[in-house]
Amino acid sequence: MNPTTHIRTMLVAATTAMALTGCSAAPDDSVPTPTPAVAAATATHTPGTVPVDTTDKTAPADTDAALTVTDIRTGTHDRFDRVVYELGGLGTPGWRVGYVDRAIEVGRGETVPVAGDAVLEVRISGSAYPFTSEVTPYTGPFPVRGRAGGSVVEVTGATIFEGATQSFIGLADPGLPFAVYSLDDPARVVIDVAR
Repeated sequence: MNPTTHIRTMLVAATTAMALTGCSAAPDDSVPTPTPAVAAATATHTPGTVPVDTTDKTAPADTDAALTVTDIRTGTHDRFDRVVYELGGLGTPGWRVGYVDRAIEVGRGETVPVAGDAVLEVRISGSAYPFTSEVTPYTGPFPVRGRAGGSVVEVTGATIFEGATQSFIGLADPGLPFAVYSLDDPARVVIDVAR
């Protein structure tokens, strides 16, 4: 073997070894583990304070949750309005809440009329039909009206479909910041909307 071929062979071997070392399966401690968005959103909002962002909010339900909405209420606080979904049954609810262009009922695909200039869709996960949760469901009146002059115009719907209760909140203005969190004893999903 001539010296040039020998040097080329060693260079190829060294380059291959360096490339394979860079592809090792060992974890890279310098890359942080992503944190779910819900943890950040929950950590930055203190219940009773004015919400500051408009991003979608999500949180998982307990795996064994079987909850039914028993009441829907609205209220007014200093600089924000509140919607409360009270729940009966077992477990801790989860949710997905965010702005939508139109209120479309899941399962049927029909448009739901909602008063206001913007719509928040609420999906409460961990929901169960009343015959499963053995809880008497909320049956109305619908819509549940917000306070005059507030950010919440009305709340409508409490339809259960595939383990989630769907509802819509009509808002007075688009792009209002909102926050979502849960309370216990009884279980509640709370949505605060800035004025």
